[in-house]
Amino acid sequence: MMANQGISHRVNQWQKFCNDHKEKQMINPFSDWSGASHRQKLDKDDPNYGRPVEGSMTEYRGQKAGELISGEIMELCHVIADLGRKNADGSFCISFGQLFEAYTTISNKLVGMLMRARKQKLLTFPGEMLFQRRDDDVIITLFKIPSTQ
Repeated sequence: MMANQGISHRVNQWQKFCNDHKEKQMINPFSDWSGASHRQKLDKDDPNYGRPVEGSMTEYRGQKAGELISGEIMELCHVIADLGRKNADGSFCISFGQLFEAYTTISNKLVGMLMRARKQKLLTFPGEMLFQRRDDDVIITLFKIPSTQ
């Protein structure tokens, strides 16, 4: 009698897993699951378009990655402020070559971090991207050091 309860419990758990999976596949716009006719149409004007499902592991991982990148950008700004020349207006200037030499021991993602910091309007430099040796004399200007929240 006890063995039957254990088996029926496992069967019920498996059936719940299957039903949950099927429901997720029915709303997944990339699923080839047959019978997915009740899938909602994607709308680019929807505020949730291109965003992970709220409360999902994907959303959690994205938030953690954002926090990590923000920390790396803050560290980059502090390195620029420490090594750069302070201007009268409070900004800091440093050549890409000098920053590259110092930053190589810190991270191998310097150019990506510079581009992201520029997108956040924390700093500026001429051109689209910086390359080692070719752009060693390019001046990077840090407007402000981001504050910790």
